[in-house]
Order: sequence, then structure tokens, then C-alpha cells
Amino acid sequence: MARPHQDTETEIKLAVPDAASALRLLRSAGFRVSRRRVFEGNTMFDTPDRSLRSAGLLLRVRQAGRYATVTYKGQANAGKHKSREELEFGISDAGAAAQVLGRLGFEPAFRYEKYRTEFRLPHSRGQATLDETPVGVYVELEGTPRWIDRTARALGFSESDYITASYGRLYLRWCESQGVEPSHMVFPEQHK
Repeated sequence: MARPHQDTETEIKLAVPDAASALRLLRSAGFRVSRRRVFEGNTMFDTPDRSLRSAGLLLRVRQAGRYATVTYKGQANAGKHKSREELEFGISDAGAAAQVLGRLGFEPAFRYEKYRTEFRLPHSRGQATLDETPVGVYVELEGTPRWIDRTARALGFSESDYITASYGRLYLRWCESQGVEPSHMVFPEQHK
């Protein structure tokens, strides 16, 4: 089981046309794969009255390949980067964690799926991820604000390209633009 992780997460997302272009961009900037592409299933939990969401808090159980985690995220600070407290720990059984949360009064509120590939630059603390979602493809940059800005510029993006919205919020925007009733951000069965 992984050790507990406590930190402040600072990140942005950048919309890209497709995974192939994102791979080319990242490789040309010197990024190397640090964790191969893996399917992630994420379930957000909340109280029946959605008090976590109302307070800007997040409680998530994630299954990513063989690894599973429980994550708490605090309120995001406003700014050009999304920055918030993140507490995360590894678990051996995502299903059991979901049952424990249920017994404590939390219920599944939103599910989202993606394929994620993680990248690192040699001798750098920042991380880039390539997220292929049902509503688009994104490169996520996580690190210090300075590292994020420098890396985004190196990839050909400007601050006006920064996205600080969550995948839940991006999904709702996508549903509105497509005239689709929101449910869960999941791939059709044949794509898994």
C-alpha cells in the first residue's frame, strides 16, 4: 500500500486536438513517459445534500490499473492556476473503500473515466499527463506556477489557453454544448 501523500496541488489543463498531437508536443519538449497509458475509473462521493460540492471540496475513489487511491481535495484558490490542498493515500480495494464511504453516509455522486499517460522531464519536479476523456483530450501540467508557465510556453500555449475547471465542470459544459442531459462522464462500453 502506498504511503500517505499530502501536498498542495497546482495545475492547469490544456485542450489538445488528439492524443497523437499531444504525444508529439510532449516528446518534442523532452518529456518521457513515466507511467504508461492506463484506464482510470473515478467515483466522486458526496453527502445526500451535496454539501462537499457546495463547499468546493472533493472526495474521490480512483482505480487506475492495479493502483487504487482515496483522495480529498480542498477548496481551490482563484487564479490563473488551480491550487488546492490534496490528501491522497493508496488502498488495496476500491470497492471496499466505496462501501466504507457509503457506511459513513457518503454516496456516489459522479463517475468519470479517462485514459491517462504520465510524463516527466529529466531533472524536473513537474509532471505532465495526457488525459483522453469522453469529452476531449487534455494535457495537464502539475508543478510550481513558474514551472507550469514555462512548460506551457515551451509547448506553444499561452495563459489564455489555461483551463482550471475540473473534469466534472468540463463534462457539464460539454453536455450543454451537445444538448445532452448530464449523467456520468464515461466511455461507451465498446471503448474500454
